[in-house]
Amino acid sequence: MEDETIVELLYRRDEGALEELEGKYGPGLLRLAGRFLKSREDVEEAVNDTWLAAWNTIPPQRPEHLFAYLARLCRFAALGQVDRLTAQKRSATVVELSGELEQCLPDPAAERRMEEGEVTEAINGFLAALDREKRVIFLRRYWYGDPVREIAHRMGMGESRVKTTLFRLRKKLKEHLEQEGIFL
Repeated sequence: MEDETIVELLYRRDEGALEELEGKYGPGLLRLAGRFLKSREDVEEAVNDTWLAAWNTIPPQRPEHLFAYLARLCRFAALGQVDRLTAQKRSATVVELSGELEQCLPDPAAERRMEEGEVTEAINGFLAALDREKRVIFLRRYWYGDPVREIAHRMGMGESRVKTTLFRLRKKLKEHLEQEGIFL
């Protein structure tokens, strides 16, 4: 079923839309949540939270790119699960990703508030200026949480090249944010 049709079903509050979403996007969202959560139950809970969030936000939202919208909801649900599960103790994956970006972002909570304004616009501007390859590498690592090895395989390049590219992109992001008046 086409995304526009699924969105229309959600607008009509037809529960069949949830079945369509689960069939079409469930496996991808399970993989995405699995990047941040260890147990199958927690992954499934994050995806179920995604379906609920989609139900509660469509309407009034009318996402142009349905999977991207769902992935955003799922990512935030999974990270919320990580926060609830670990409270004071962070998982290695989240610590690694946060550690890589902490030199660029103005504060630890900024990643979750990106939709709120200035930081979002600045990062979107930075990403828009990148060539496709660099943008994909950056998003696969810091949005989807892909391991360097998987990004290297996906992009057909060596792991060291991916690591170097990420290092340089973080440095450029920091410079870009400072130019936009956003400081650490």
